Amino acid sequence: SASRKDETSSGINAEYGGTGCQLALAAIALILLAVFEKLWTERGSILSTAIFVYAATAPVNGYCGGALYSQLGGRRWIRQCLVGASFFPGIVCSTSFLINFIAISYHSAKAIPFTTMIAVAAICLFIILPLTMVGAVFGRNISGTPQPPCRINPVPRQIPEKKWFMEPSFIMFTGGILPFGSVFIEMYFIFTSFWAYKIYYVYGFMLLVYLILLVVTVCITIVSIYFLLNSEDYRWQWTSFLSAASTGFYIYLYAIYYFIFKTKMYGLFQTVFYFANMFVFSLGFGIMCGTFGYLACRLFIYKIYATVKID
Repeated sequence: SASRKDETSSGINAEYGGTGCQLALAAIALILLAVFEKLWTERGSILSTAIFVYAATAPVNGYCGGALYSQLGGRRWIRQCLVGASFFPGIVCSTSFLINFIAISYHSAKAIPFTTMIAVAAICLFIILPLTMVGAVFGRNISGTPQPPCRINPVPRQIPEKKWFMEPSFIMFTGGILPFGSVFIEMYFIFTSFWAYKIYYVYGFMLLVYLILLVVTVCITIVSIYFLLNSEDYRWQWTSFLSAASTGFYIYLYAIYYFIFKTKMYGLFQTVFYFANMFVFSLGFGIMCGTFGYLACRLFIYKIYATVKID
């Protein structure tokens, strides 16, 4: 039914939004810790700190996702909270299990010990999930009241025909080109440090690139949605999110280029190890950028429609 479809759409929207807010905060916290604590001096400190920071920022996921879900009219908030808490960790754990299975079959030293896998699962169940639930309760009660800027017509208007480059599909596909261009050079150094085992220590410059990415993503998405609304197309929610999230798609394309021309990896294990990790990285990056674009457009639309006078 239509109500069930709206409920599902609201849940998916809130899950992506909450996860994106958590990833954005975790990323900037990790960069700041790397700048001030010099995490690159000890082997494995970046990864362990990233797990700790992601777990500590779980209430942000619950708060943002719960508030957004409630504002969009969702009612099954416990289900939304469970899915939001397990969405990205589930993808990471599933990818890690796949890589670990192949590593064990190849007798590789990169195989993750079983005790480490149990520890990560325990962090997800006993730390991330409860903190997300707490954040969701606060989000629903503090910021969950819907506050539309103007009266909303319950009957959708017919969308007129428009130029092909104003279609949401084209905007979604091309919206991530400029944000990707803003981080393109930095991606090379990050990939080199990870796959060529070079030490990366210019985290101050990474912080600057992160802020540039935020500004570029917000500006490009708002401009794209402004032109979409000018063509009398009201389908801005998923268009704004996927337009900015397509940055992750272009990063994955660059990862394919980097694998072919910049690395010397070969064989099933190395190929799966590379592309599985790059998939998780690109997906997280895309969700984070998509959240930037969606929340910025949401604020922009609320501001412009708050000035509309309807008799």
